[in-house]
Amino acid sequence: MQTVLFHDTIFGPIHSRRLGTSLGVNLTPNDGKICSFDCLYCEAGFNAQGKGTTGFPQREAVRDSLERKLTSMKEAGEHLDVITFSGNGEPTLHPDFAGVIDDTIDLRNRYFPDVKISVLSNATRAMRPEVAAALRRVDNNILKLDSAVTPTMRKLDRPGAADYTSEKAIDTIAAFGDRCIVQTMLTRGEHDGETVDNTTPAEIDALINAYRTIKPREVMLYSLDRPSPERSLCKISREELEHVADRIRNEAGIKVQVV
Repeated sequence: MQTVLFHDTIFGPIHSRRLGTSLGVNLTPNDGKICSFDCLYCEAGFNAQGKGTTGFPQREAVRDSLERKLTSMKEAGEHLDVITFSGNGEPTLHPDFAGVIDDTIDLRNRYFPDVKISVLSNATRAMRPEVAAALRRVDNNILKLDSAVTPTMRKLDRPGAADYTSEKAIDTIAAFGDRCIVQTMLTRGEHDGETVDNTTPAEIDALINAYRTIKPREVMLYSLDRPSPERSLCKISREELEHVADRIRNEAGIKVQVV
């Protein structure tokens, strides 16, 4: 069953609860999903739906489509806060991700110089020099860390690489320090008869220790906003999220945005 969210390379603008008025860039196929994670909560569905037929969009096509959209928005006097790379999978898997980022910075500077550029990434390719350098060039380098406990991370995020661990993720993200924002999805439920819960005291303790190691500019803490592919997962209340956020602020001294 196909559940991909975006059927165009450039989509929106939409209202992002994290970022404001956001023009989206989807660097994965518009009729399938390609991701190095297969998260139980992914709004674009599971990877099993397939990669589709369109493949990664060509760098030139991304640039042309983005320029047309920015031109029309500029001429119409429309408001824009951010250009956001997300879409139907992991944007850094695009074979010319760094080049696309360079093009986007150039177009942003020409049409909307005050607009921020954000990348939502699961960090699985952030150790590659060309990807890391590109992520350092954007305004909001937003990297995922859902659990600092490897068994929980592997249940919830289901990375494709058998050797991918929370420790590896933390080391990779920590290399960016305050040049990154860490995003953490909190949820609990079951999958294939096993409990999945990254909200326990031990999980939160481990996350706080990880944030201390990483020293990010900010932590974005959130829970489900739409139905997830794994229907047993539940949305964590705002009250509980705020309680966790207060612990992070007090114990790690890091800014937290609850979204």
